[in-house]
Amino acid sequence: MVKHVPTNIITGALGVGKTTVIRSLLKNKPKNERWAVLVNEFGEVGIDGAFLSGETSEDGIFIKEVPGGCMCCTSGLPMQIAMNLLLSKAKPQRLLIEPTGLGHPKEVLQTLTQEHYKDVLNVQGTLTLIDVRKLENEKWKNHLTFREQMQIADTVVVTKSDLYTSDYKPALRAYMDELDIASTPVVESNRGSIDDNLLAQPSKFDINENEAHHHTSTKSSPSELVAPENGTIRVNNSGEGYYSRGWLCAANQIFDYKICQQVFQAVNVERLKAVVITDKGLVEFNVVDGTYEESQLSSAEDSRIEIISRNKLTADTFAQKIENDLGLRLVVSE
Repeated sequence: MVKHVPTNIITGALGVGKTTVIRSLLKNKPKNERWAVLVNEFGEVGIDGAFLSGETSEDGIFIKEVPGGCMCCTSGLPMQIAMNLLLSKAKPQRLLIEPTGLGHPKEVLQTLTQEHYKDVLNVQGTLTLIDVRKLENEKWKNHLTFREQMQIADTVVVTKSDLYTSDYKPALRAYMDELDIASTPVVESNRGSIDDNLLAQPSKFDINENEAHHHTSTKSSPSELVAPENGTIRVNNSGEGYYSRGWLCAANQIFDYKICQQVFQAVNVERLKAVVITDKGLVEFNVVDGTYEESQLSSAEDSRIEIISRNKLTADTFAQKIENDLGLRLVVSE
């Protein structure tokens, strides 16, 4: 049984760049160490794990996903099942946990500090990522989950600062004053790169059971969706004022790269992410607040697409457009 595994939560709102930071950390990890990553997604089809698919056990890296909402629901059972399996398989020297951008990090911390993990995990610094441009949106700024993410930070990491058109520091300082966390250190991340030493800092939070946000879910174990032999599975999810629509496509389906580009660039939602097998190879597509990005990936077992929107009608409208324009043939829809 593993003991005292250094463990970090890397949290932040949707699309802030958590997976990019984790990629950078994995790239720079000591070559002789085994690291594990537990990834939680709001959507049901599990795409972030595919984004990290280039990292393999041969590199000393082990990935496990908990799709389908906040992994701390139902008294942390989905998280505990996935984490126990991951720890048993990987026997890592470090564990990184990426909660969904719509999850409740205080409950994740509470799960990690339960008595039966006392000798298993050594909970260290929590990193909260923030795109300070979001503070211009009052609805985002006042979202309870996003505020909680900031409040549990041992370090606040400013991402995408190279895209800012003005000095972000006054707005961030005012927000942190409002949250009574003015003393929390702030650092910048340059294209996902951060100082590895931030991981080793001690956690300053002692989460009391009464402080955590309690909520329940009908989900009692991690989702295990498997791609169909033909056609596409569609799965919907909702919570915290957001709506997701996700598709898991048969591995034998090859998509037209140009059509994917056109369709995904036209989708206007809070977040789109996709790993798609195309006639130009395996491509990762990412859209956050209207900013479109794509890159090549080395491997994936199938194609997966997900959109997340604050508006149900918007989610349904663009879901229909994606299905029509990409020619998705649904065999299951939930």
